[in-house]
Amino acid sequence: MKIIKSAIIALCALCAFDEAEACSRVVYQGDKGIVLVGRTLDWRTPIPTNLYVYPRGVSKTSMPDGPCLRWKSKYASVLAVGYDGGVTEGMNERGLVMNGLFCKGTVYRVAPDSTSTVPVVSLAMFVSWFLDNFSTVGEADEWLRTADFAIYGKTFDGGTVSTLHWAITDATGDNLLIEYTDGEMKTYRGRDLTVLTNDPAHPQMTAVENYWRAVGGTNMLPGTVRSADRYVRASYFVGHVPKDYAFPEAFAAITSIMGVVSVPYGYELPGEPNVSSTQWTSVSDAIGHRYYFRPATSIGYLYVDLDRLNLSSGAPVLKLDMARHGDVSGCANALLETNSGFTPMW
Repeated sequence: MKIIKSAIIALCALCAFDEAEACSRVVYQGDKGIVLVGRTLDWRTPIPTNLYVYPRGVSKTSMPDGPCLRWKSKYASVLAVGYDGGVTEGMNERGLVMNGLFCKGTVYRVAPDSTSTVPVVSLAMFVSWFLDNFSTVGEADEWLRTADFAIYGKTFDGGTVSTLHWAITDATGDNLLIEYTDGEMKTYRGRDLTVLTNDPAHPQMTAVENYWRAVGGTNMLPGTVRSADRYVRASYFVGHVPKDYAFPEAFAAITSIMGVVSVPYGYELPGEPNVSSTQWTSVSDAIGHRYYFRPATSIGYLYVDLDRLNLSSGAPVLKLDMARHGDVSGCANALLETNSGFTPMW
């Protein structure tokens, strides 16, 4: 595998802030073929996040100029876009789901100099590249084994610098984690990789989880908002809820688990000003192709149903303005409005 060379000065909209951002991702794999990916996004202040639907056949670039990736979207997707400038997560019409979470231990490679021909990918477009071009974890994994590119992104929210890792899940329940350690990209693949929070990186987090597995979770589980504690709670509960549920019960199971690992709205910890409360929660239905979204201040989930939209090449880009529809519950397809698309914060 070629080492993917990278440099980053952060991304808009991906959950990152100095020391203690707290995002959680959990995958429910049901015996009846149900695959649900739950995610919380936690931040010190509300993040303006809008939903976009991009059809097939849209021409895109990973940077506005210079060496970059250029492509035309093979698959349509629904995207959560922070600050109307960067893709935090999304799901495509084949049920491929990708989420980016903060990991403060991330160290990226220095980007190539101005004479390099290595393509540069803005973090604002990183998730879109995968959702537009791949339908399975296997395809994404194969591309990463030979790809050579650099990553770049702007600071945001007063100079915040993002250090990220990512998780991808497909409709079979296969999972792929992408992390950087000491400048080297590492990937981990398997159906058992159902939980991702923040730091430490996957190998160290596995050691923490193994300790708690030995302790057992029936009588005691760690309960703080720390990343490792949320990881252990999520892993224990997703491993112990029934897997033979039909969709309504499976949806209840994953949303309950996301509640267990959420940080209460408005919570503040004296002496820890960076601890963040959950701002929104999403659930991606990789089989039914519905993307569920719930702001913390909403009474219920709204959802975008990709199977009931025109996603063909030439169809318009659609936007759901959450500033206007943040209190909506149920199917939000009728509220999607034609839009020119978001402007990436390169």
